[in-house]
Amino acid sequence: MTQQIRTIEITLRRTIPARPPEVYDAWLDPEHPGSPWHEADKLILNAAVDGLFYWRRLDDKAQPRPHFGRFTTLGRPRAIQHTWMSMHTRGLESVVTLTFEAKGEDTLLTLHHSNLPDDELGRVHEGGWAYFLDNLLESFNGERTRRSTVLKPDK
Repeated sequence: MTQQIRTIEITLRRTIPARPPEVYDAWLDPEHPGSPWHEADKLILNAAVDGLFYWRRLDDKAQPRPHFGRFTTLGRPRAIQHTWMSMHTRGLESVVTLTFEAKGEDTLLTLHHSNLPDDELGRVHEGGWAYFLDNLLESFNGERTRRSTVLKPDK
């Protein structure tokens, strides 16, 4: 008899100063400095429905931390969904869902991660995703500053 693993879900939100298509595209672009894929030291990324990804990042002790999954929904510019597995999911296939909702000229980005193990390894995902969402926000905050500098009228 196999033991049932208790699971948790996490949800994080950020308001990004850009329109949903821009934020959606940036999230999937490994060249964009706010994209989580940008920090991979090894990456295979096929951003298509049923496309696979392999994402590896070195931790603070230079130990490789591989993650992999499959895209299940790509609904530009409103939603992305993919599976997510790593040593931190204890073999569970967890699901990451991102939604991009227009709020004026900004985007409310919601990240929901479900089917995570209810333990320290599962809960560490909240801090990890917060880090990547903050990077994305910061990348667009810098872009907004550059735009406003260009758009200021001459005195």
